[in-house]
Amino acid sequence: MDFDQLETFLEVARHTSFSRAAEKRFRTQPAISSQIRALEEEIGARLFDRSGGKVALTGAGKVFQQYAEHILDARKTMLTTVAEMERVPRGEIVVGANEGTCLHILPEVFAEFKKLYPNVGVQISRLERAKILESIIENSVDFGVVSAPVDDKRLTVVNIHRDELVIIAPPGHPLSLKPQASIADVVPFPLLLPKLGRTRDSIENLFEERRLKPRIAMELDSSELLKRFVAADVGIGFIARSNVMEDVKAGVLAAIPMADGSLRRDLALVFRKDKALSRAALAFMEIAVKIKHAPLAAAPQTVG
Repeated sequence: MDFDQLETFLEVARHTSFSRAAEKRFRTQPAISSQIRALEEEIGARLFDRSGGKVALTGAGKVFQQYAEHILDARKTMLTTVAEMERVPRGEIVVGANEGTCLHILPEVFAEFKKLYPNVGVQISRLERAKILESIIENSVDFGVVSAPVDDKRLTVVNIHRDELVIIAPPGHPLSLKPQASIADVVPFPLLLPKLGRTRDSIENLFEERRLKPRIAMELDSSELLKRFVAADVGIGFIARSNVMEDVKAGVLAAIPMADGSLRRDLALVFRKDKALSRAALAFMEIAVKIKHAPLAAAPQTVG
């Protein structure tokens, strides 16, 4: 067996799906199945139960999973330690971030990092905020990019990006013709909101403070999905300005500043205080702060 087979096995185990593992590994499903069969033949035991149309770890598979994780962790530590001896960033970094951050905040950071350090592998775990913080604590990612503030005393927080929420509407919508819009201006129109999270809580608090009741039309679990529904004129919404700049330039959406309320959205790099970051991780952090850091400015609220 080899490291590639072990990584494939862990992807199938993580997603309980051969097709999903194939997507993550950028391979065909038959190629993934072939690797798992080769592993099972070498080990002499079935690792997955494929009956009933579902994929689940067998007893042997659960035991093998523990050893596979240990082996890959040891490999990562070994590569990092040897690279540190050469004082050149090498090895691999694992970054946790949500969908919007991956699409709109980090691409130029990753591009600059790979240009300067092409030999460092970069793995992105696309997760929601709570899962990112959990992964940091569990040490399954080197660091995460999440909304600030972060109150966990076990974590170090480095602010890298400042943003604000704007109202979004399709071009030609009555609000799109305004240079600014008040919270009261939003009330007559169907409103699309994120299902959960600090952004949702902050928006609801804004309406409650003004004793206004929004017309909530849909609750969505993806910022990209929210933008697409707004563009289709299902309703209007709130989103971080950075996440909608390209859509505004393309004429797909209009972004309207809020006239009577400022909801700030700050992003930070977060890692465990007791974690000795590799030179590669420190280099990535330095680039992120240099490219994304904005001057601090007073604002009444911070949201996620």
